[in-house]
Parts: sequence; C-alpha cells; structure tokens
Amino acid sequence: MPVTLLCKQIHHLDSTNFQVEMGNIRSFLLFICITLIHLFAINGEVAPEETFQTITVGGGGAPLTEPLLATGGFQSDRLAQAYKVIQAFKKKVTYDPKNYTKTWVGKNICRDYKGFICDVVPDLNKTTVAGVNFNNNNFNGPNLTVSELLIGLKDLAFFHANSNNFTGIIPSDISKLRFNTFLGGVPPQAFLLQLDLLFINNNNFKQTLPKYLGFTPALYLTLANNKFVGGIPRSIGRAANTLREVLFLNNKLNGCLPYEIGLLKKSTVFDVGFNNLTGPIPHSFQCLKKMELLNLAHNKFYNEVPEAVCSLPGLYNFTASYNYFTQVGPQCRKLIKNGVLNVKMNCISGLPNQRSQADCAKFFSNRPTCRREKSLHYVPCTRGNSANELESSDLESTTPAPAPAPLGRSYGALTPH
Repeated sequence: MPVTLLCKQIHHLDSTNFQVEMGNIRSFLLFICITLIHLFAINGEVAPEETFQTITVGGGGAPLTEPLLATGGFQSDRLAQAYKVIQAFKKKVTYDPKNYTKTWVGKNICRDYKGFICDVVPDLNKTTVAGVNFNNNNFNGPNLTVSELLIGLKDLAFFHANSNNFTGIIPSDISKLRFNTFLGGVPPQAFLLQLDLLFINNNNFKQTLPKYLGFTPALYLTLANNKFVGGIPRSIGRAANTLREVLFLNNKLNGCLPYEIGLLKKSTVFDVGFNNLTGPIPHSFQCLKKMELLNLAHNKFYNEVPEAVCSLPGLYNFTASYNYFTQVGPQCRKLIKNGVLNVKMNCISGLPNQRSQADCAKFFSNRPTCRREKSLHYVPCTRGNSANELESSDLESTTPAPAPAPLGRSYGALTPH
C-alpha cells in the first residue's frame, strides 16, 4: 500500500469510543507516516506534490483545532502566526518557476500551501507548521533571506532548501531545525540542536568543523560538497549511540582520521571521499560492525587496507581508490573479486590499474605523518585493549545520548543539484 494512502487511512481512524487512547496512537502513527513520506521524498521515491501538501495531522477523529473565531479563521493560533511569517517571506520571492508561492493564499495552510507540512505540537495539541521542503525550487530574490522563516516558524522539525538562492547567515538562536544551502558560516550551536537530520551540504562554507560536531544528537549528518578544512574532530566519538550516517565527502579536510570514528557502533555509512585526508586506516574501524558503505576514495591514505575492516559483516560497498595503499590481504582480495572493494589507483603490487612506481615513490619520500599515531592502533571493541594503553591526551570522553529509531538515507539530500 502506498505510504500516502496508508497515512490518509490512519488520519481518518474513528476514535470516538477511545478518544484519548486512540488519539495518542493515531497521532503517533501519523508522525511516523509524515517522517516516512518526508524521507521517501528526499530519495525521490514519492512525489512532493503527492505528499507534502496533502496530509494534515491531528488527534482524534478530526484534526485538532481551536475555535475558528478565536484564531481568526485558522485551525490554531500557531497557524495564524505562521501565516504572517509565510506571507512576509512570500514578498521576498521574486522568482518562483514552480509557482509555489501562488498556492500560499488563504487560511488553510496545511491543505493548500505547497512546501509546508503540518503536524500537531504534542504538548499543546495544536496544529502547526512542522516542516518546510523547498528542495530544488530555485527561489530567487534581491534580499532572499530565510532567517525570518527559521525563527518565526517556532515548531519546525525539518527545513530542506537545497538548490535555491538564499543569502545571509544561519541564525544562531534557532532551537529546532534541519537546514542547508546557505551563504555565511555555520554556528557551532547548530550541532547542539535537538534534531535527527542535519543537512548542511552544497555550500561554500570555508571553516574548520566545530569541535562540538560530535555532540549532535542527529542520526543523519551531511556536510558534503562544501569547503570545510582541518581535521575531523575527535568529539565525533560522542555520537556513538546516535549517528547512523555521516557524509564528509567533497571538502578540503586534511590530517589523519581520529580513532574515535571506530566508536560509531551504530553507523552504516561513513563517507570522506574527495578530501585531503591521510594516514593509515585506524584499527578501530574494525569496530564498525554495522558499517555497510565505507568511502575513503580520493585522499592520501596509505599502508595496508586492514583485513579486519574487510571482514566487517555488513560491508557491501568499500571504496579505497585513488590513495596510496600498499597491501591487501586474502579477505580484502575476496572483496575485490566480488566487486565490493575498489582499490584502483593505489600502490599495491601485483594488482591492475595502480599508480606508477614513480608516483608512489614520490609520495612515500615525503609521506605525511600522524600526530597521535599510537592511537591508530587502539581497538576499543576488543577485550584486552583498555584505555590505559593510550596516553591520556589520546583519549576523548564519550558519553552519547540514547538513540531514536533509524529514519532514512542521507545521500538523498545531495541530489539533484
């Protein structure tokens, strides 16, 4: 059954005889449906027009509303306030090739306004604007900032705006948000927001990654296609119980990978392709037991491709091409044979499509080194390897937060662009 049809059927559940119990169950199921619809749409599996503008979430047998007279004809005072914010933003949009703004008319925001998704504020039982999806709308205007939307729509659970022409900086006083495609800097507070998707991709951010990066409770973190510099913060290990997917690809990151990445025991995707990272693969990577897609391509990694990493049980896509690896063992060779591991353009003797001897010799004559080299041998998931084996300066305290259920795939946020 299509997810939109399922959501509509849940929406019309009759809870007359079980108003409280069924209302709560129905609201929970609708929340799950809205989340699924949103994530399917990110991956192109559901058309936005079929989903985002058709579902109005409420509790009980009908949408939860306040008396219309008390709210000026809107379903709730939250929507009355959202109307003012949306209309102010509408005036800034001078180019709208998909005619979204033409639907932003009248007081039925949840039914009529393209790009805005409604839900119920759990604590207040009031219908509100819970999400914004402007992906690939190509909005433009001489002063097209979104600060007013991000601050004025106080109940936002997600905000997607890839491939638009927004200007200005991301406001630092927002409280709940998923955002991307802005000019300016990313405030460190962004990684402290209580959210489960954080997409800051396809920009020109030129800054180091905030040291707070690992404090994010996000399940899906996308920082791809920017110009971030410096190393990956060691605090990433603090996301051990939450982070499912993280995309660092196509930036200007450098330095060695911190062993704390191996603490991401629930991660299924780790992508640092197309950067300037170097050093050996940390031994801690063998602790990534749920890893499915691992991309290290187009960097300056060297030494062997660890057999223990090639033995990860769920690994189905391991890309290590365009580096300076020198050795692969029997298990890794099996993955190469099966098309799982790609080691093209390295320095591995006896394999086809490798770098020239001169290229490899030039690299190793001035091979980069890692400051915390001892930590790269630490395997936190193996008995006998205690924290005492490392210097105190090599360790990063990791106290992650409880994780919600998985939601979706982060690569969908990167396309199309």
